[in-house]
Amino acid sequence: METKRWKITNETSEAQAAISEAASLLKKGETIAFPTETVYGLGADATNPEAVNKIFAAKGRPQDNPLIAHVATKEQLLRLVYNVPDYAAQLMDAFSPGPLTYVLKTSGVCADNVTAGQETIGVRMPSHPVAQALLKACDIPIAAPSANLSGKPSPTTAVHVWEDLQGKIAGVVDGGPTGFGVESTVLDCTQEIPVILRPGGVTKEQLTQIIGMVVTDPGLANSSEKPKAPGMKYRHYAPEVPLLLVYGTPKDVQATIDKAQAEGKKVGALVSDQTAAEITAFETIRLGKNLPEVAAHLYDGLRKFKTREVDVIVSEAFPEDGIGQAVMNRLRKAASKHIHMS
Repeated sequence: METKRWKITNETSEAQAAISEAASLLKKGETIAFPTETVYGLGADATNPEAVNKIFAAKGRPQDNPLIAHVATKEQLLRLVYNVPDYAAQLMDAFSPGPLTYVLKTSGVCADNVTAGQETIGVRMPSHPVAQALLKACDIPIAAPSANLSGKPSPTTAVHVWEDLQGKIAGVVDGGPTGFGVESTVLDCTQEIPVILRPGGVTKEQLTQIIGMVVTDPGLANSSEKPKAPGMKYRHYAPEVPLLLVYGTPKDVQATIDKAQAEGKKVGALVSDQTAAEITAFETIRLGKNLPEVAAHLYDGLRKFKTREVDVIVSEAFPEDGIGQAVMNRLRKAASKHIHMS
């Protein structure tokens, strides 16, 4: 399959023509990758089960892993669900469009393979201007998981999408790098007290400021049940080489690097700017000086090691404040080994 690529740099007539062409392909049942404020998504008409199946085929994604439906407006979102609690409406006013996905009772508008046959559906309004323009041009809900091969680090640039899916999808809308760098927060809104199923771009602290009580699902990875949200059941975000996640100080990170190097391995370090100044490795990728920067650069950092000829990646563990909870959720799922230093 030929994969088209449109580069959107501003609101020119060429950009509008690209959006129109991409929207037309989506309405014809094709798959199109596009940027959101979190990561790039791989979209298909959420009301068309054959189109949705193309997402699973391109990604190699398990069919029991539900997809998130994306829409441009609150009015479009409300057509896909029912029994919306007052607190969900408050959160929509506060955070949508934005990186927050609401799990609600499905109205049946979207295909069964979007919901994995469940009575609930995840829905959100992305805030990225390219995503908004594309969704408005389509005027249909678009099912869109991350636009990568299943299990690999999510894409934060069109280049990442091209590396994974070129020849497998109809097109890529290149809107430049994404913002948050980790996926949306997924919130179960079917209960009296909302439950975070996946931490992401909107933090627990931000949610509680608006509606008070919010809890985090203690199981986030219960393999015995169908997942309510993407990212709950299967191992995700894994780089091409093993990743060791070190819970400790920069000295502990260095000790882990030294041990691997003593075994003859070339070690890549995935660390903050501060830790990078205190360690030495074969290859070091700096993620930034604070947690928002770490989140924004995490997936790109994981992907870069694919071309750096390292045998193992050593990553430091990060504080779980704010968006750090999402960062650590992704790193735990990416890690092949967890090292707790005493």
